[in-house]
Amino acid sequence: MTNIPETGRTPRVQIRLVIVQILVLSLLGTLGGRLWYLQIRNGAQYAKEASGNHVQQVVQPAVRGDILDARGVPLADNETRLVVSASRTELLKMKDDGKAVLTKLAGILDMKPQDVMDKVRLCDAKTPQPCWNGSPYQPIPITDEATPRQALQLRERSEDFPGITAEPEAVRRYPSPGNANTAQVLGYLSPVTDDEIQRAKDTDSPYLRSDQVGRSGLERQYDRILRGKAGVTRYEVDNLGRVIGKAKSDVAEPGSKLITSIDARVQAVAEYELNEAMKAARSQFDKITGENYKADSGAVVVMEAKTGHIVAMASNPTYDPNVWVGGISARDYKKLTGKDSDYPLLNRAIQGQSAPGSTFKVVSTAAAVEAGYDFDGNYPCTSSYSVGSQVFKNFEGENFGPISLGRALEVSCDTVFYGLADNEWKKDGGINPKKGQPKDYFYKAAHQFGLGKTTGIDLPNEVTGRVPDRQWKQKYWEANKDAWCRTGNKDGDYVQKIAYENCLEGNKMREGDAINYSIGQGDTLVTPIQEAVIYSAISNGGTLWNPSIGKAVVSPDGKKVTEIKPESHGRAPIDKKTRDVMEEALAGVVTRGTAAWKFGGWPQDKIPLHAKTGTAEVYGKQTTSWLSTYSKDYAVVMTISQAGTGSGASGQAIHNIYDALYGVQKDGSIDKKKALLYTPQKDLPKIQPDGSIVAPKIEKYDPNADKADGQDQQGTPTDNPSATAPSPTASNRTRRRTDRPRKRRRILT
Repeated sequence: MTNIPETGRTPRVQIRLVIVQILVLSLLGTLGGRLWYLQIRNGAQYAKEASGNHVQQVVQPAVRGDILDARGVPLADNETRLVVSASRTELLKMKDDGKAVLTKLAGILDMKPQDVMDKVRLCDAKTPQPCWNGSPYQPIPITDEATPRQALQLRERSEDFPGITAEPEAVRRYPSPGNANTAQVLGYLSPVTDDEIQRAKDTDSPYLRSDQVGRSGLERQYDRILRGKAGVTRYEVDNLGRVIGKAKSDVAEPGSKLITSIDARVQAVAEYELNEAMKAARSQFDKITGENYKADSGAVVVMEAKTGHIVAMASNPTYDPNVWVGGISARDYKKLTGKDSDYPLLNRAIQGQSAPGSTFKVVSTAAAVEAGYDFDGNYPCTSSYSVGSQVFKNFEGENFGPISLGRALEVSCDTVFYGLADNEWKKDGGINPKKGQPKDYFYKAAHQFGLGKTTGIDLPNEVTGRVPDRQWKQKYWEANKDAWCRTGNKDGDYVQKIAYENCLEGNKMREGDAINYSIGQGDTLVTPIQEAVIYSAISNGGTLWNPSIGKAVVSPDGKKVTEIKPESHGRAPIDKKTRDVMEEALAGVVTRGTAAWKFGGWPQDKIPLHAKTGTAEVYGKQTTSWLSTYSKDYAVVMTISQAGTGSGASGQAIHNIYDALYGVQKDGSIDKKKALLYTPQKDLPKIQPDGSIVAPKIEKYDPNADKADGQDQQGTPTDNPSATAPSPTASNRTRRRTDRPRKRRRILT
């Protein structure tokens, strides 16, 4: 008898079989669980992703909406160009990935083969421009400057250029009508980035990879309105990228038109006069630095006083926005952004900030009246003002004796404002203010005028300027104390002494701070657009308008017009009585004060002008020129960095701008037919039944037409004020003492 089981298997074999069975069942269980996870739990997600991997889209870009001036003249539009494109999908089917075809294409287009190949490579984190940032299934533009002859060659020899097309397409254009460049106002376009696509994917205006988006100016501010909606055709493709069917197609929708308040004619005048003023300033000798003025940058703003609409806005240095069309070259990019470029992309009308000098005295005057000082009172315009051991003199030591605040504005008497600000500083408790909130009338007035914050203009990246009040000083001191204490030295040079003083008490309102501030010096910063708002408010009776450029949005078919209404952000801190007497004083600046030598021959009895000059000191640089003016219709403000005095650098330029606006002739008469905008334009341009807008013709600005006698383009031969000023003796004296750079030390008392 045997003890072997009937199965013929030993116990050891049976154990091994059980283990194998367990392993097999475990593997089957794991596989089943994984299949459940992939097909049941996450099945929908993976199905969607799998579908997406086999659906590719080709984009038909929407035609971007035009940007028009107030009369319908295109400032930015689109033109039809012959665009040569390459299909990357077709090129990759070739054995050499299309290199031979691209090399032949380069010969036709007079381009380098490598440049053409770079155009069709895909962008990633490591690939520099030029490269393609859009879909690899999208035709990739090689050039938008193909000639008809080149396009004809490509079409006639299409068998030699598989995957290459030459088709007419709409391309952005900045036509500069009448030489009105308007670059910083318009901005420019460039391809959308991956980050922007990601951020906008869940919004109501997502980006496509092929989109061109606004990078600055109106192109950025109104990008969603102008961009329209691209057409998308979706194709089904296999794993090799071959098209196997068409899934869906959406038709492109063009963008809307933007009508602006800019008048291209006035814009051209403003740009020309600013440039000529800077050129003239560079020919003038600066006695303080011992060299000619550099006049390295500037800005001018022309604004409707009663609405805040911007009629013209120019910034210098400038650039051609067309360099961005079709992709900017590395050389051009360096010219615009390099350290030696002087940064022409900046819009200095809203981003250039500097001390305002004496143009700030209208704020100080309003503050003084609010503090209880009589506008018509007598205030000592002494030859000097002493603070501690330091003595600060009026220019050439002139002494006007007791004068009113109005006369102080006319002759720009610093010592009057020194005394008023000093008195208020002492009333508030000096460097250690009394318990309770100091009155701080001079700082409060600046905030009430809207300084220290943006104006609300419909342009991106506006800066705030600065009101150096107690709150600002405390924050600034906390941020910089360590550096000041590390570098300060009471026996060192000027900068070291300043750092030493700031280390000890930079968070306190010192007597010198208050005095410097009263005449727009010290740490005070304003922008040209802020000054335009202030002087417009004086003109219109006190309303602080939000400056605006957009005037209306017109749908592509012209059936829907949405006007952009002007908005206000408050009232200036002046009542009617103060405004009226201040206006009389500012008119005196033009007729017998610091600007009179540049406004001779102006028909003041028919179109009163009002002005305030300013010459602001900047440590380590030449003085900044400011001239802020207004009429009943417009405020015109010009500033030029390192250009000398206010009226000296900008007076004739602003005179010429007003001549063009109102049609003032050589003999001082007014020809309304030759006036560009005798009154601000209220109506929108006429829209045709098909949605188009017929633009009037615009001629280039002739700077030599209708100039006053004895003047050239900038009035440089008439620097003798007696040749133009109504009162030669007064004007001559006033110009010498107020419109030449003043050598003024910072007060540390």
